[in-house]
Amino acid sequence: MGFGRRLALALALAAGAGAGILWAPPEASAEESGSFSLIATYVRDYTTLEHATGTFFGGTLQGTSTVLTSSGGPFVEGEHSLVTCLVYGKRSASGVVLETACTVTNASGDKFYLLAERSAGDVEAGSGGQGQLEFVGGTGAYAKLRGSCAYDTEYLANDQVVTTADCTWRTE
Repeated sequence: MGFGRRLALALALAAGAGAGILWAPPEASAEESGSFSLIATYVRDYTTLEHATGTFFGGTLQGTSTVLTSSGGPFVEGEHSLVTCLVYGKRSASGVVLETACTVTNASGDKFYLLAERSAGDVEAGSGGQGQLEFVGGTGAYAKLRGSCAYDTEYLANDQVVTTADCTWRTE
């Protein structure tokens, strides 16, 4: 609970004590910010196009994520979610540029939306790289969620991908 809400609650309790009234704002117990870490595993399905300006690739990642640690709030330790991502990127002499949009759906059907960018590493088996994820909203428990994650992705054999992330979030 933020300082302003704690102060409002304390003032309300003090004012109501003489009259026997106990009052607290309805959002007093809502988390306003926090942190969590996760691991996600995916199966990738990319198409590659050789081009005069480089190699373009795009496709999907389908998999699951699991919250490993959490300070609380809408992210619950041990919670599993389904993840669907659309990936687009280019590999050229100057390196890899990768953009990804993901929808994460928890067991209750609530969704949060991520945008990721990465310009380090590659997307071939045995490679990977570090990047940044941004939360750009959601539904239900994630409706006013914003935040970011530093992430690290590893591309494995047989089109398997593993991503770990350390995240912070806040509500708006």
